[in-house]
Amino acid sequence: MTKKSILLICPPVSKPCEPPAGLAKLAGALRAQGVDCRIYDASIDAIRGMLHRPITAGDTWSRRALAGRAANINALRSPELYRNRDRYKRAVMDTNRVLHMAGREFDTSLSLSNYGSSVLSPVRSADLLQAAEQFESNPFYSIFSASLSDLFDQREPAIVGVSINFMSQALSAFAMIGFIRSRLPRATIVCGGGLVTSWLNIPGMGNPFAGLVDEMVAGPGEGRLIELCTGREVIDHSVSGYDFSLDLPDRYFAPARVLPYSTSRGCYWKKCAFCPETAENSAYSAGSPQATVDDLKRIAEQISAGLVHFLDNALSPRLLGHLIDYPPGVPWYGFARVTRHLTDPDVAKGLKTSGCVMLKLGVESGDQDVLDALGKGIHIDTVSRALDTLHRAGIATYVYLLFGTPAENEHSAERTLAFTLDHAPSIDFLNLAIFNLPAYSDEAGDLDTMDFYEGDLALYREFVHPQGWSRDRVRRFLSKTVKRHPTIRAILNNDPPFFTSNHAPFFNLLNG
Repeated sequence: MTKKSILLICPPVSKPCEPPAGLAKLAGALRAQGVDCRIYDASIDAIRGMLHRPITAGDTWSRRALAGRAANINALRSPELYRNRDRYKRAVMDTNRVLHMAGREFDTSLSLSNYGSSVLSPVRSADLLQAAEQFESNPFYSIFSASLSDLFDQREPAIVGVSINFMSQALSAFAMIGFIRSRLPRATIVCGGGLVTSWLNIPGMGNPFAGLVDEMVAGPGEGRLIELCTGREVIDHSVSGYDFSLDLPDRYFAPARVLPYSTSRGCYWKKCAFCPETAENSAYSAGSPQATVDDLKRIAEQISAGLVHFLDNALSPRLLGHLIDYPPGVPWYGFARVTRHLTDPDVAKGLKTSGCVMLKLGVESGDQDVLDALGKGIHIDTVSRALDTLHRAGIATYVYLLFGTPAENEHSAERTLAFTLDHAPSIDFLNLAIFNLPAYSDEAGDLDTMDFYEGDLALYREFVHPQGWSRDRVRRFLSKTVKRHPTIRAILNNDPPFFTSNHAPFFNLLNG
């Protein structure tokens, strides 16, 4: 059987600071089977295109942003900018201002990290079909249509794979699908990615886009795409095998080439309440640590990476120990569970020596009862010692706190605030989030729920809090009590606007 060519697409909008890892993973598997596979990062293409649109500015800020847009884009790729937080923030905010103005001309909300329409909703399948039918009205149409036409003129793909991971990509993904279907009516269009996987786990969902999208794939897509392209079923897929060889890393907004990389699939803990990994029954798999490091070194050398972004739900203690013994040779950061390993000064020093510049930690709460109810499997004393140990080793921490869970009340939220204040010197960045109830989690059945968003693709539901700790009360507590505290405000001011944790490690890397 003749192998079929494939084009893999990352639709807008995702943060424009690193290439799409999922597509590089798919490309590695497909090219290993001799498949003609190309990647088109339409997100970075669209953002850059919108930044260079002719725009009329009326206010002082907008005129300044337009006058400095080329300089700001260049500065975001320069290490010097990250040595001055005020200059960095001004460059980001001015760049985002230009995008905002460009989006406003289409009556849409556009930023460096998000895209939304005032008319269409990404949680309604009917609206996504409408986005496909009216593809010319999408603000990115002139950009992606020109690029796709060039790719099709070079050679028409038999299969087009569209990776949809975030809500911010859904409407534009379907606009692109509508255009592709109009140009290549016989092509096979396949959709996958994190958001598609979540949609397919909605009970009774199936494929609501039949007739437009030929197939929707849940979870890892390598096997199905290889089968479509070659006619052969390939069972064994290693976790490694990325191929960034056809990407253009210099197009991204970062002071070094970032290598996004997953060493595993799923979560090795998988016991947290309300966890999507559990609701979607995602299996955990990981390659051997040595094979992972060898593959990582190969790719890092290939693209001259200056920073590795580990995408794992949580880096396992086993892998962290291996990175200490066999450093990847490139600075790195990623998510880790707070375990006793991180309280060991020798481990922390070893991680620092191996290249670790930042760890993202899902602390969630400073109240032990809440942590126990959520099945986090961590003790607050361990969190306390880990934060102090990592700080002393020179590893930055990006701490995630979650307010409004069913197990929390105002008193436990106050304990979380007190814990954060007590450990503020060891916390470099903070993410304060309000809990969203996953609509199809096992625990949702025990709560009185109602619609959060109207739409057949909605993934979250509103709920009546069992202790009266309503979403409005949580929001007021965060805005009037937590964020107004000068110590918390100072930490929050460290957070890079829009890029958040994707740019945060550079401030430690370039100023350490």
